[in-house]
Amino acid sequence: MSKKSEQRLMTIVLVHQLPGRLRIRCGALKYLAHVATELVQGLHEHHHIEQAHLNTITGSLLVFYERERINSEEIADILENHINGFALLAYEKQREQSSTVDVQERRLQDHSFLDIAKRVAVSVGSLALFGLVSTLRGHHMRGWRRILLAPPALVSLALSVPIFTSGWESLRRTRRPNADTLTSTAVITALLTGRSLSALVTILLADVAEMMTAYTMENTRKAIGDMLSVGDEDVFVVTPEGHLVQKPVSQLDTGELVSIQTGDKISVDGVIIEGEAYIDESAITGEYFPVSKRQGEQVYAGTIVKSGQLRAEVERVGDDTTVARIVYMVESALGRKAQIQTFADRFSARLIPVNFGLAVVVFALTRNINRALSMMIIDFSCGVRLSTATALSACIHNAARNGVLIKGGNFVEALAEADSLILDKTGTITEGKPRVTSIHTTDHCSEKELLQMAAAAEEESSHPLAHAVLEQVKRAGHPIPEHGLVEVVAGRGLATTVAGQRITIGNRKYMHECKVNLEELRSAIRSLEQKGEIIVYVARDEQVLGVIGIHDAVKPSMKKALNRLRNLGFDDVRLLTGDIAFQAEKMAARMHMDDFGAELMPEDKVKTLLNMQSNGSKVIMIGDGINDAPALAYADVGIAIGNTRTDVAIESANVTITNDDPLLIPSVIQLSRNTMTTVRSNFRLVVGINAMGIILSAVGWLPVVWGAVLHNSSTILVVLNSGRLLFHDFKRRVLL
Repeated sequence: MSKKSEQRLMTIVLVHQLPGRLRIRCGALKYLAHVATELVQGLHEHHHIEQAHLNTITGSLLVFYERERINSEEIADILENHINGFALLAYEKQREQSSTVDVQERRLQDHSFLDIAKRVAVSVGSLALFGLVSTLRGHHMRGWRRILLAPPALVSLALSVPIFTSGWESLRRTRRPNADTLTSTAVITALLTGRSLSALVTILLADVAEMMTAYTMENTRKAIGDMLSVGDEDVFVVTPEGHLVQKPVSQLDTGELVSIQTGDKISVDGVIIEGEAYIDESAITGEYFPVSKRQGEQVYAGTIVKSGQLRAEVERVGDDTTVARIVYMVESALGRKAQIQTFADRFSARLIPVNFGLAVVVFALTRNINRALSMMIIDFSCGVRLSTATALSACIHNAARNGVLIKGGNFVEALAEADSLILDKTGTITEGKPRVTSIHTTDHCSEKELLQMAAAAEEESSHPLAHAVLEQVKRAGHPIPEHGLVEVVAGRGLATTVAGQRITIGNRKYMHECKVNLEELRSAIRSLEQKGEIIVYVARDEQVLGVIGIHDAVKPSMKKALNRLRNLGFDDVRLLTGDIAFQAEKMAARMHMDDFGAELMPEDKVKTLLNMQSNGSKVIMIGDGINDAPALAYADVGIAIGNTRTDVAIESANVTITNDDPLLIPSVIQLSRNTMTTVRSNFRLVVGINAMGIILSAVGWLPVVWGAVLHNSSTILVVLNSGRLLFHDFKRRVLL
């Protein structure tokens, strides 16, 4: 879907207005029938709106309002803001409907490479056995019974069962022929005219093309499975008596205790109860070196114990584990079609009746069944569909092999078309491994007390800055005091209670909201700002206790990645962060970015992103945390990267980089662009070769067998051309 169409989708048109009454029309409303009740109820909750009536068929909304208290312009603004809140749902529904194809085709991913290879072997053996040479000399059997009961005909009919079934189902369900309908007609016509070996050749060449496609798709799944294999099938469970019992992973329950030894691949997500080990978490975090894990820390399925032994309590198992969810999302990628793939399907579907019509016209004019049969054998459909499917599958395979998980062919296309970039700061541009470098306290608070109060609020947080504070407390050996429930204020900070007093920790904006006076630490704050450290403020009730300076180094390859993206044509690169303006400005200047936004809430990032999209930009959002999830979902392409990326970020993003290497971002964009170039060249090849074949068949210069060879050769050619993407040098072939 083009950006212009997205703008039209959200455009609100005033149909008519009377005092206290207003009707608008918006294209997005046509796609919101599934949330119509929620949309209308939201309007009814507004105290100035009396009634709202939504018609999703026409995309109109009629509103009655209190004209004494609010005017029509203000009501129109309210309606626009309210509808914009459903923009993502409208976009998704429109994309879903625009990707539907009227014609029902066979799904090649439902057929295994081995099954198709067996069909090819049978076809080759039959051709050799029944004598291809005698058929090419023009020897035909007489009488339709003898023809259909001949061994070559019986083999052709047996091999054509899936093709006949698919062709008939398309006619029955959609009232339209598909590629298999065309092939079925050609096969039956060939058999009835005594050309059983011609039918076998047609089936053989079609199967060879499908076999190569199935091979590409199966290798894509295998690459993903090998990279993110979940773990061992059996584990040792510790019984209440302390005995070890081997048990299948599928039968594990949450809360059970499992024993994990050196060399084991962990099969569950859980928390360490006992033991210590070095674990290779590269499949999940991208961290090359094994990390030390001890009691109380998390372990994940798909990671490997390099040394040591553990006992862990099971928290998630099977399809609920982090790695299993990633595998599922990527395995479903082949079902998500790019716009160009949908166009190819529709284009080929429209050409099928044209093929039939031309064949009928030629036969009516020439009374030559050979010309008509040859024209039915030559169709654009198969080659056009495979020209996109195999290229996108090969792209996803190559990316997965290099640690980049693309959730669908539609995102390959979006990556290729993107021209603007938004980045989060902590954990995305920086390493996400912050450490405490400075501590400044007020006169009425010690350093130990400051760290303890901060740790009490941060104890349950997964934010990288929280990890830095907790690590500092652990190194200092300070106990974390008992505290109440933790209140999380997204994009601001956290609050809890210790000994009946409210403890708040967060950024400067949060301190101002909590009416905390920071004047006492002005010089210390200025010093930390000049050093470029991230400042965490700690207060008790409305009195500041101190500030903690945290440093998070920039990823070594981030600057190089941004330079490569500039060379790829990204002319609008922005930083959006929750950090203070001084630090955001400093980072943006260091990375030579075009603009920055500071102290932003998650919804603020979304507003900036939507504003860029409304101006025609195709935006990639790169982030790693919960705060980035809304922007990742609204972006044309959301990319989750970073050692600290959360499950929410991974599920909201369209692309996940498992290896925490920023250079993979320009690499996957270059691969996507090469893929779309390959798709377009495939289109030209298929249309050109098959158009030439139809012309030659119409004038009688192309025999039936060679028509089948020409048509299927074009299909094989585009599959081979797409296969080149499997050997694309992912890491180095980037414009420098």
